[in-house]
Amino acid sequence: MSSSQVPAGADPKIKDIITSLDDEKIDMLAATSVLQQRATDIRSQRVNWQSYFQSQMISQEDHQFITAFDTSDGHKREQLLQTDRMQCAQTFLNLLGHVSKDQTLQYILVLIDDMLQEDRTRVEIFHEYANKKKESVWGPFLNLLNRQDGFITNMTSRIIAKIACWSQTPMERSDLHFYLTWLKDQLKMQYDELAATMAQNDVLRGEQATESYTEVAFSIDEQQTPNEITNNEYIQSVGRCLQMMLRIDEYRFAFVSVDGISTLLSVLSGRVNFQVQYQLIFCLWVLTFNPLLAEKMNKFNVIPILADILSDSVKEKVTRIILAVFRNLIEKPEDSQVAKEHCIAMVQCKVLKQLNILEQRKFDDEDVAQDIEFLTEKLQNSVQDLSSFDEYATEVKSGRLEWSPVHKSKFWRENAQRLNEKNYELLRILIHLLEQSKDPLVLSVASYDIGEYVRHYPRGKHVIEQLGGKQLVMQLLAHEDPNVRYEALLAVQKLMVHNWEYLGRQLEKEQSDNKSAPKGGVAVPGKA
Repeated sequence: MSSSQVPAGADPKIKDIITSLDDEKIDMLAATSVLQQRATDIRSQRVNWQSYFQSQMISQEDHQFITAFDTSDGHKREQLLQTDRMQCAQTFLNLLGHVSKDQTLQYILVLIDDMLQEDRTRVEIFHEYANKKKESVWGPFLNLLNRQDGFITNMTSRIIAKIACWSQTPMERSDLHFYLTWLKDQLKMQYDELAATMAQNDVLRGEQATESYTEVAFSIDEQQTPNEITNNEYIQSVGRCLQMMLRIDEYRFAFVSVDGISTLLSVLSGRVNFQVQYQLIFCLWVLTFNPLLAEKMNKFNVIPILADILSDSVKEKVTRIILAVFRNLIEKPEDSQVAKEHCIAMVQCKVLKQLNILEQRKFDDEDVAQDIEFLTEKLQNSVQDLSSFDEYATEVKSGRLEWSPVHKSKFWRENAQRLNEKNYELLRILIHLLEQSKDPLVLSVASYDIGEYVRHYPRGKHVIEQLGGKQLVMQLLAHEDPNVRYEALLAVQKLMVHNWEYLGRQLEKEQSDNKSAPKGGVAVPGKA
């Protein structure tokens, strides 16, 4: 990749890695994808351009150019582009606009993609033509994204990404938002369809198992993870386009504005194979090179999700890219407090334990060893500086509550009032978990914490009622899990008892005031 294709102001390390991940190399890796396989088949199905000309579906100029250009001789194509540069763009755009047959459109798109892949500076042909005609370069391509044929839409998307990333002219804002929204929606739709198919297959396998007892012998090496989507259709092609687009800094913010990060993490939380995992985590990695985005990233729960993948990962490329994301989340934020919170979140998600395991493995890439050493040092330092309240706050923000040491009476005696900080931020999260979580452990711990807050903070009952927590705790009294019911019952008792304790203190105060009143004076009754 030439320096012109690397984002301005990019970190030297990202420049090196992006150069090493040049498109030709990645395309070799992705040669098994559905898009690449189909493109190989389509190249062999030549189009009869003469029939289009005779039926007056294309002009003589377009016919002359396309018949000359549609050759396997790369030298002839290069000569033609040097002498007839504008005709090239005109012919291709005319064909895309007037040909309706899917098979021919597929062939035209493969020709365009091959032309750009041979020499990426050729993307400027389309820009030059659009400027000359005072038209949008994107319109003809974006229109094709509405077609029904999966190959047409995904090959068009690939061409759009190349023009957007390889040209000196960035993609205009409205077109950029349309395209990134399309990619995001495609990623979610592809994943949802594949997940539904896999769930249906699980049901069918279950039915077959109950109908007959079959002896199946697998060696350990033969066993495969049943929870993995292996048939990716075009999901890898969508991921590939995002990998390209998110290398450009101004495209990153546009992607965030269309809620792209949530979609990436939603798919990563599901069951996808290691290649898709790698592609989508690569997208997160390039996003974290922007300091502002690195600071906001864990608001999307990126650390817990990647920590889970890291603990299950057996592929070095997936491990490597996760460690690179974690390193960026510590190095890139300009606010040191955010970097500290990221370290604590990683400790909370057992990343330090995973790093100790990884230290015992031998990796081909020396960067992996350096990242492991860097992360281990940073996380160990954060553990030493960690207060119990920091640990508790990180656990609550992660949404992954468990019976860790901070859920003890001593902690609550010392820290209950601190839950009022930042407009009751942690309390609001606890109450949100009571409402949204399906995990019995999370519900049990959240109920316990709310009860302890009420017990140790005098106005706790009033605060919890105002935030809507009391009603949610009471609803959990009917939960199917006995542990949830038990903790909810204790929390409700604390909510009720607290009222009596408050009343008792007021009565004691009244009696004390009466005793200390001067003789002959009139005692003012206290309010119960």
